[in-house]
Amino acid sequence: MKRVPRFAAALAAAVCVFASTATVVAQTTQKLRVQASFPASSIAMDGFNNWADKVKAMTAGRFEIEGLPAGTVVPAFEVLDAVHKHVVDGGYTAAAYWTGKNRAAALFGPTPGGPFGMDEMDLMGWLYTAGGIDLYNELYNVELKRNVKVMPLSWVGNQVFGWFAKPISSWADLRGRKCRQTGINAEVFAKAGVTPVNMPGGEIVPAGERGVIECAEWASPADDMKIGFHTVWKHYYMPSVHEPAPFLELLINGDVWKKLPPDIQQIMVTATWEATVMQRLRTNLWNVEALQELQAKHGVKVHRTPDEILKKILETWDEIAKVEEEKNPFFKKVYASQRAYAAKVVPMRRTAYPDYNLAAEHYWPAKK
Repeated sequence: MKRVPRFAAALAAAVCVFASTATVVAQTTQKLRVQASFPASSIAMDGFNNWADKVKAMTAGRFEIEGLPAGTVVPAFEVLDAVHKHVVDGGYTAAAYWTGKNRAAALFGPTPGGPFGMDEMDLMGWLYTAGGIDLYNELYNVELKRNVKVMPLSWVGNQVFGWFAKPISSWADLRGRKCRQTGINAEVFAKAGVTPVNMPGGEIVPAGERGVIECAEWASPADDMKIGFHTVWKHYYMPSVHEPAPFLELLINGDVWKKLPPDIQQIMVTATWEATVMQRLRTNLWNVEALQELQAKHGVKVHRTPDEILKKILETWDEIAKVEEEKNPFFKKVYASQRAYAAKVVPMRRTAYPDYNLAAEHYWPAKK
């Protein structure tokens, strides 16, 4: 009998072990199907895909996320119920879409004014250091009776005011316009005489092309350009305070979440942080490039939103929130928690941190 060299025998044994291990990994790889409320063309999907890639990498491939754009399984505004009923394993969506179920949903990301002057970091601080994340899950599990686990995923950046067919110069100029608005912000602009039309991102440009709406808001220059707003409207207004600290959300069916091993749960949470921060950092540069292209190549006129409009948004929101506090106990509970946190953090930052515009104006003076 021919003897096999010792090295060759060891190598063969190692190959067998590797093959066996690969088979086990392949057999134990788990995949979750997660549908978004956003079109495949949206930059919002980049944040989600980054998160999915991180989860796969950190689990050495034993856990994969299949991302599905809006409408793949259910319409964009039905994602929450689809996750609850386990039609899909998870959803990537926005709390603004659920204000019709409970108006307190408006306090988790799309809140006018921050709220109370908070920016993205402040709001995350409230979520993760002052009990906000517990209230977020309480919104879904208790108030809405939806069996889901919720996590913030992907900062959007301060929302710009929006796109218009004709220029505006005041709060009164908004009266009579038919605009795409969503969530509780639609009520803010309705106070100005706007006729708000709620629709998902993928339907906005077609609606504008058909003349169904004459103005709209979505996100930021990079995302707006990617969806194609500039092909319909040429007057672009920024900044705004109607959504200064928005983030999107990841929903996982509650039963699916409970069955996941603790290490996988922690990896998913940790990956949301990296994907969220990275999305915000990349968006800054994307917005620079988009604004340059919108003006140089597409003839878009970028205007500064009149200060009167910004002030009116805050005043109108304060009126709406006051009424809502009186009739919605959970809204009042969440809003009081945010107010208490902001009362500490926002004044401290104003005292300890210089105004952003101070150094910005020194090095990059605004063009007259």
